[in-house]
Amino acid sequence: MAYLRTEPSYGLELAARLGQHKTLLDSDGTLYPLLARLRRANLVETEWRESESGPPRRYYHLSEQGRQALATFEATWGPFNHDVQAVLEETQ
Repeated sequence: MAYLRTEPSYGLELAARLGQHKTLLDSDGTLYPLLARLRRANLVETEWRESESGPPRRYYHLSEQGRQALATFEATWGPFNHDVQAVLEETQ
């Protein structure tokens, strides 16, 4: 969802960006079910836009509820990640 923070994006564009981080996206086929779940949960909203190079594309952007969920995740991820790293370092 963080990639949708500043601007809308369509599925293949998101897949290309996430694909640069191999642990975040296994295949394009895993992205679309996730986007559908985010939409059903009202975390993202969509709109269709005409494409200059093919059929219309569905663009995704964060809803207000999605922005709040992302902020909550960011607030909890930092301390969680820090504590996990500390435990891993202590047990080496």
